[in-house]
Amino acid sequence: MKLRIDIVTLFPEAIRPYLAASILGKAQERGLVFIKVHNLRSFSQDRYRTVDDYPFGGGPGMVLKPEPLVRAVRFISEYTQSQPLVIVTSPQGELFTQSIARELAAKNHLLILCGRYQGIDERVIEITGAREISIGDYVLSGGELPALVIVEAVARLIPGVLGDEESLRYDSFSEWVFGPPQYTRPRVFCGLAVPEVLLSGNHALIEKWRKEKALEKARKVRPDLFQHPALHPPCERRKGVV
Repeated sequence: MKLRIDIVTLFPEAIRPYLAASILGKAQERGLVFIKVHNLRSFSQDRYRTVDDYPFGGGPGMVLKPEPLVRAVRFISEYTQSQPLVIVTSPQGELFTQSIARELAAKNHLLILCGRYQGIDERVIEITGAREISIGDYVLSGGELPALVIVEAVARLIPGVLGDEESLRYDSFSEWVFGPPQYTRPRVFCGLAVPEVLLSGNHALIEKWRKEKALEKARKVRPDLFQHPALHPPCERRKGVV
């Protein structure tokens, strides 16, 4: 069964073009994933199509009201006759990782609610059992970009979406934490030459070099990732090295 992804947003026009382009567009054309974007205002029932209001307790900004969001979740669930995993894009959520992307790629139906303004009414999360996900420790004006990040990271893990499945092995955060350095023609550019090992034809040596370079960069720029036990031999873990 192909993956279905529904996205509820106040700005569908901001994300539809990206979803129709490149890998995501081709994946939909080939029937590997189905993505539908919904305008949150379609689920408001007052004449002004109101979706936000002032926060109780005071404070700046506006908060997305619970009625339209819960109504959207219930409508989509009933229409598709499924129980989607509801995701709320929020800077307060768990940090999105490649591991979570793999977990989501195994689902049949994802429903992403894009946050906006000062956030959404907390009762939406309680009622729908939504999973809050953040793409980083910073704040954006809305959840549309995070939604696109999640969709692309998940979709490319679906078999058949990428033209070359082998390329997944060289993704950052897959096998070696970071992907290895990559080079293409010309062999020399601005005085910098492609490492000779990549021209050797010795695949075992190339594989070893790539792994060493990937770990070297992880150690330099992300020492927190380099401490992951999976990157060290069992003997080191037993000795308490990591």
